[in-house]
Amino acid sequence: MERIFFNFILALEGINANRLRSFLTALGIVFGVGAVIAMLAIGNGAQQAILEQMKLIGTNNIVIESVLPSEKDDEEEESTNSNTNENKKPYSPGLTLEDIQSIQQVLPTVEVVSPELVLSTNVIQSAKLEKAKCVGVTNAFFELNQLELSTGSLFHEKHMEGGRPVCIIGKKIKSKFFSEKNPIGKRIKCGKTWLTIIGVLQSRPTSKENLKSLGIRDYNADVYVPVQTALLRFKNRAAVTKQDIGNRGRNQNQDENYHQIDRAVIRVNDSKKLQASADVIARMLTRRHNNQVDFQIEVPELLLEQERKTQDTFNIVLAVIASISLLVGGIGIMNIMLASVLERIKEIGVRRSLGANRQDIIFQFLFEAVFISLIGGLIGVLLGVFAARTIASYAEIPTIVSPWSIILSFGVAASVGLVFGIFPAQKAAQQDPIKALRSD
Repeated sequence: MERIFFNFILALEGINANRLRSFLTALGIVFGVGAVIAMLAIGNGAQQAILEQMKLIGTNNIVIESVLPSEKDDEEEESTNSNTNENKKPYSPGLTLEDIQSIQQVLPTVEVVSPELVLSTNVIQSAKLEKAKCVGVTNAFFELNQLELSTGSLFHEKHMEGGRPVCIIGKKIKSKFFSEKNPIGKRIKCGKTWLTIIGVLQSRPTSKENLKSLGIRDYNADVYVPVQTALLRFKNRAAVTKQDIGNRGRNQNQDENYHQIDRAVIRVNDSKKLQASADVIARMLTRRHNNQVDFQIEVPELLLEQERKTQDTFNIVLAVIASISLLVGGIGIMNIMLASVLERIKEIGVRRSLGANRQDIIFQFLFEAVFISLIGGLIGVLLGVFAARTIASYAEIPTIVSPWSIILSFGVAASVGLVFGIFPAQKAAQQDPIKALRSD
């Protein structure tokens, strides 16, 4: 141990005697380790963002969105029917509660169904006005979206059946109108309807990026009413009016939303049956809507899973590219150490003549290579953490520097010094001491 420690001290003295060269040699390791940590931080941040999105949308969910026919579809249909006497568009009842009930009855894989009716309205209370969304839902909505109440209760059965004027408000609505008092039991006006507040949701922090990428609303800023209340007291777009009777036989106005509900979220009991269930639902709705595809079905979990696999591949590519810098740094260490051996042949001869054996020479030069790598790894860790934080601050890209990435990068840096330092160390140990002493 004393000989090994002595060789370690000699290695430090050799590095100190050539500080600039040692620092330049370590630069390859510095940038390699820094690049690996920064790239892994970007990858971890992307993975975390995907996991947060999956929490927001829930698992095993199928989303059905109502869609209005586009102008292009109408033009194509008119051109197709131009040779006929009648220019009628096939009637579609739109997305309705009956569709959702049929899906729940027919598909054995369906576990929970949550219809949504979204209405833009003005919220008024105590001479304050705020534009908001009044959303007709069932209690399944709160279960699927993992929304919990901070106070109050969910809708009761009598609220759902009788169309009672009750509501549950988001945290932002509570802060806007009832910042200093308990809103439970108070009344709030949505449009022309007064509603009694029975519950307040807990705050759900959501980034703007998630709101935009997932196409979801800010749950904190909505007023929630039973879906039957929304249909009876606000608007039922599926109800037939005198105007509808007068327009019988004419083309549906594409600017008018004729869907009774805007959205439905269905959770199935087995993730392996997500795609198959979505296909069955698509066929059912197409048949019920007279072959009019005025809806859109998405499986967010499968989309996010595909995105996560793509991100994993991208992370591997980034890590490989960054690791090339470590490889180049290791080659640089080997090159400089070989040059150092040629420059220090006389030093090797003197040490051998004073009793040092080949193992001592190997340890000395190997310690030098490993120490240069460790110094480069330490500086590289600091550089990588700084780069990750800079990227997160200025590029607005989420980054997460995990401890294991630092340990991995630092360990790889030490291994690079060990691997690429063995050959120069052996080269130094193989020098003939007599010839070494004769060299200039």
